[in-house]
Amino acid sequence: MKVEIITIGDEILIGQIVDTNSAWMAVELNKAGFELEQITSVHDREDHIVQALDLALTRADVVLCTGGIGPTKDDITKQTLCKYFDAWLVFNEEVLRHIEDLLRHRRRAINELTRTQALVPDKALLIPNRVGTAPITWFEKEGKVVVSMPGVPYEMKTAMSSEIIPRLQQKFTTPEVIHKTVLVRGIPESALAITIAGWENNLPDTLHLAYLPDFNLVKLRLSAVSFTPELVKAQLEHHLAALRNILRDAILAEDDIPAEQLIVERFAAGRLTLATAESCTGGNLARRITSVPGSSAVYKGSVVAYSNEVKTQVLGVDTTLLERVGAVSSEVAEAMAVGAKRLLHTDYAVATTGIAGPGGGSDEKPVGMVWVAVASPGGVISKEYRFSLGRQLNIERTTQTAMLLLLDLLRGVRPESLL
Repeated sequence: MKVEIITIGDEILIGQIVDTNSAWMAVELNKAGFELEQITSVHDREDHIVQALDLALTRADVVLCTGGIGPTKDDITKQTLCKYFDAWLVFNEEVLRHIEDLLRHRRRAINELTRTQALVPDKALLIPNRVGTAPITWFEKEGKVVVSMPGVPYEMKTAMSSEIIPRLQQKFTTPEVIHKTVLVRGIPESALAITIAGWENNLPDTLHLAYLPDFNLVKLRLSAVSFTPELVKAQLEHHLAALRNILRDAILAEDDIPAEQLIVERFAAGRLTLATAESCTGGNLARRITSVPGSSAVYKGSVVAYSNEVKTQVLGVDTTLLERVGAVSSEVAEAMAVGAKRLLHTDYAVATTGIAGPGGGSDEKPVGMVWVAVASPGGVISKEYRFSLGRQLNIERTTQTAMLLLLDLLRGVRPESLL
């Protein structure tokens, strides 16, 4: 069953906002067994909306529209859909009562402009918008469905989860979509493809393999769409067992979850604690780890030692060491990690130091050169990396690399032992 998404709004096309709605909808539709055919963004213009609808309905069984249903003059989706489906706008008392109740709860008074949200197409099925004033409309024509929803993310997500997807599943029979992701560590994408070429060639047509490179990781995603999911899952497990024999320690995890979540889960399972000492990453490592629910059980805190003074006065890095080898060095990275571990009384500590750029580099220590160190119960190690010339990219890559190095040590694998 094919679905197409149309996002409506000038603000998307001029880059004022990022279309996060479509990405979220794609994930949820895929889980429910619907195939997303295309995503289209159009201006708040009647001719653009109509043209997009015409094309979408030639390709898809369901068209989901977001945006353009507010009460202001620039929102024209409701009026355009009325013309498209030969409908009239009629006043709906039930919708009005919902709007009044919602605004009363928010301690806001209804005005004439908001009142117009109770004007709805007479040929549409009305679906409650539990968290907003604009009703959701569901049109059907010749076996196909067009749904119009708000562009406000939390309103759209509520509607999709509680109303739209359940209704679509009742109307259409869909297969089960099966995904299995294997996180591969320490093997570049091209080398990985060569390593598993024989295994990949033996995959049946029912399983589709995709390579998804990330910072110092490659995600191998196996996908299948089937009305007999148990058979496919058994087939999938058979081929995964063969893949495990090939890649062994290079497999970091068999789930599509971020490195920070793996850290929190594995530290919690081992009842271990963690601290970080950050220079070039400026707190980004702490941000990533603390974004995970439950991280407070394992993560003690961070020292953002951006200046040499903080490195010496807080983390206890020797001043003469800094003068002799400089802040961007294995010795200082290790001293930072040891200092954070001691200061915050943890089992492990990770430290980052480097030249994020765009300035500050030299022939000996260019922009993108970083050192990552991990202090553990068994001692301290450090490793040098060379990244790009882009500042933000260097920060993100260093953050990811530091977490992966920590995970390697936690599972007893040194990076050089990987394929």
